[in-house]
Amino acid sequence: MKLRLLKDFLFNKISSLLLLCSFLAISLIFIILIYKSIPLLEYQNIGSILSQSVWSPLKGNFGFLPFIMGTAWVTIISLCFAVPLCLLTSIYLVEYAPDKLRKIVLPLINTLAALPSVLYGVWGVLFIVPLMGEYIAPLFGIVSSGYSVLSGGIVLAVMIFPIMISIIVEVLHTIPKELKSASLSLGATKWETIVKVNIKKAKPGIIAAIVLAISRALGETIAVLMVCGNIPKVPQSIFDAGYPIPALIANNFGEMMSIPLYDSALMFAALLLLIIILAFNLIARVVLNKLEKNHND
Repeated sequence: MKLRLLKDFLFNKISSLLLLCSFLAISLIFIILIYKSIPLLEYQNIGSILSQSVWSPLKGNFGFLPFIMGTAWVTIISLCFAVPLCLLTSIYLVEYAPDKLRKIVLPLINTLAALPSVLYGVWGVLFIVPLMGEYIAPLFGIVSSGYSVLSGGIVLAVMIFPIMISIIVEVLHTIPKELKSASLSLGATKWETIVKVNIKKAKPGIIAAIVLAISRALGETIAVLMVCGNIPKVPQSIFDAGYPIPALIANNFGEMMSIPLYDSALMFAALLLLIIILAFNLIARVVLNKLEKNHND
């Protein structure tokens, strides 16, 4: 009996220690990035850093607006493609697909998550970029090289397919069969049951899947770097080149370490990305808590 209590006590303390280590690690990253960003913040006020669009570090101009907007454009475009496709795919796999097809497709989708991001980038350069530049953009009377936020968004959408589909499928599997049977017995069609019962019941889980996918999208580097064009200008349309924050860090980190102010600007970019991701997850957590409370009520 004493041995069992001792094991329980040790497990409790070890778990608490690991939780504290995780919190300290995030806090330490945050503190270091703030410290490294101080030279830039002393040189230029935070308002002008975030609102100016001129990026010329060697001349002392550090406008982060193009990178913020590039990140926003690519992320939003990827979600516009990924959310409806992943939701409909998940519904089909759970409600309509034969067992044999489901057993084949789901492992293949999970395999996509293990592919290195550089492979998605190569695919984007060889297929998506020429498609955008030679066929899609001319349909709208636009001349484009194909390296654009649209190309980045499409590549990123494909990259987040696996995680979003896997989570949504698991969430839909948790819907009690009794709820679906009750809806069908009242005269609802299968599609009406899916829309008004399954999706409504699974809404918190679906939003959680989207949140995780966005977190992945915001931090993606290599694939986006290869297809977005990396021009530090605010995109005016989906066919314009963009320069997301992760691509800025990956492109310049290491080369400009000898220039203190430039180094500080890159650290500020990392800090900005961290704040965006943490703020987004915090807001999403609040929304999820409200949804879960409404479901429980």
